[in-house]
Amino acid sequence: MADIRHNLVIKAAPGKVYQAVTTQEGLESWWCKNTTAQPETGFVNLFIFGQHRNEMKVTELAPDKRAAWECVHSIGEWIGTKVSFDLEEKNGNTLLRFTHGGWREVTDMFAACSFDWAIFLKSLKSYCETGTGQPA
Repeated sequence: MADIRHNLVIKAAPGKVYQAVTTQEGLESWWCKNTTAQPETGFVNLFIFGQHRNEMKVTELAPDKRAAWECVHSIGEWIGTKVSFDLEEKNGNTLLRFTHGGWREVTDMFAACSFDWAIFLKSLKSYCETGTGQPA
C-alpha cells in the first residue's frame, strides 16, 4: 500500500480549517465547486469534476482535530482509499497533516494525484487565510 502525504501550516485556527474540510460551503470554496457535503459521519459527500464523480463516505469527525473519508465511488484506483485531514494547533496556526492513503500501488495516477492534492491544499490554505480559494 502507498500513501500520499502533505503537511502544511495554515495561518488560521483549527476550527476554521475544520469547517473548510467538512462543510459544503468550505469544500466548494477550495476543492470542488460542484459539491454536496455534510459534516455527518456516514454521509456520502459527492464531488463532481466534469465527467468524474467522487463519492467519499465520512468515516470520522473530531471537531477541530480530524476529518476522514473513504472513497466509495470514483476512478478504479481511488475506490477503497482513505482521505484524512489531521489538525493540530501550533502557535495560533494550524498544522495540517493530509493523507490520501491505501493506494494498491504507485502508478502514474498516484503521482498525478499527489501533485493535484498539493495544488488543492494550496487552495485550502489560501481559502482559510484570505477567504479565497481556487476550486475546480
